Amino acid sequence: MRAPLQFVLDFFTGGDPVQPAPPVSVAPTADARVPDVSSAPASPSASVPSAGDQETPLAQPEGSPWGFTHPAANRHAQLQGVTVSYRFERSRRKSIGFLVGADGLVVRSPNWVTLREVDAAVQEKGAWIVAKLQQFKERQTEQFQKAIEWRHGAEVPFLGRTVQLCVLERGVGRVLGQDIPPEQVLPVTVPPGASVTQVRDAAQAWLKKQAKVLFEERLHHFAPLLGVRWQKLSLSSASTRWGSARNDGHIRLNWRLIHLPISQIDYVVVHELAHLREMNHSPRFWETVGEVMPDYAERRKALRQAPVDLKED
Repeated sequence: MRAPLQFVLDFFTGGDPVQPAPPVSVAPTADARVPDVSSAPASPSASVPSAGDQETPLAQPEGSPWGFTHPAANRHAQLQGVTVSYRFERSRRKSIGFLVGADGLVVRSPNWVTLREVDAAVQEKGAWIVAKLQQFKERQTEQFQKAIEWRHGAEVPFLGRTVQLCVLERGVGRVLGQDIPPEQVLPVTVPPGASVTQVRDAAQAWLKKQAKVLFEERLHHFAPLLGVRWQKLSLSSASTRWGSARNDGHIRLNWRLIHLPISQIDYVVVHELAHLREMNHSPRFWETVGEVMPDYAERRKALRQAPVDLKED
């Protein structure tokens, strides 16, 4: 007879360390949007199925918003009205374990527990899971926001380097920091006595403008190499992913990519364009990416280690 089902709840530092997992294929949503660009195909040995179970990724619920996505997610759940895409693994442990870390949620289960029981356990602990994911997101957001002081003279990450924030109050004849080379300046104009929030908003508007121009240029560069056509570019402030693509040619790219080096931006651009040929994360998809970017694995790794926190808005 099976032992009573138990749960182990871990938050970031608790529980067994998470071993790097092979990436997995995640089913697209009904409108053919593709989740988190850091996903990749999984090895068949990533999990050991129980008798009678097929451990294939659950389809993304139709019409549901993305909430929290593990980069190697292979299952999804609707918890507290939020979609949680998590990494599911089999292990020799004696209980179901839940670990919330930098990548998101990992659920580990003994081999004898069925997927139906795993899904029920995830639902039962749904409130706890969402609360911990939200806490982690807020912690990361605070850390990133503290890294930039939105005042004159602040250093702001831009294309893998830094530029200096130069604030001009309306009515003042010149931008402070005029002696700095233009390519090293982030200029903003604000009302006299503007708050830190107003300065931040103005600076982010400048960054978004630069992002739109650059992203369009990179899309135009890589689309012909992949033999695809994109129809529309939108800037995203998504909290869970760098980009997405739809089969109608609509590309969404997170404007915060502008903080990162061009090599990482190009990886995301190529990743999303490749979805116009393969709307999945199958081996054929990664072969498509590799056609124009043989070193995509190194760029993907660098992207996952980027200091910019997506989970903030």
